[in-house]
Amino acid sequence: MSSPINQLQQLMTITMEECGELTQECSKIMRKYYVLDDIDDEDIDKLKKEAADVYAMIQLMIHNGLFDYVELEVNAKKKRKKLKKWSTLIDE
Repeated sequence: MSSPINQLQQLMTITMEECGELTQECSKIMRKYYVLDDIDDEDIDKLKKEAADVYAMIQLMIHNGLFDYVELEVNAKKKRKKLKKWSTLIDE
């Protein structure tokens, strides 16, 4: 008899699945639209749902002690700094 997956396996597996669903929704939007202002409300709603699902999993990672909000914010700031240098997404 096989053992049920443990909490870590559940957390990682569901997070991967949710990230994949967000990736898929981003891909669909890229295929359908050229600029942000053209995205219709239905596709924005789908994107929000998938982003919220990923966000919920990040919250569960924090709740389970994998990292905390401060660490997340510090690393997000590092990423924004890189994006400022290598993309046009940050114009601060």
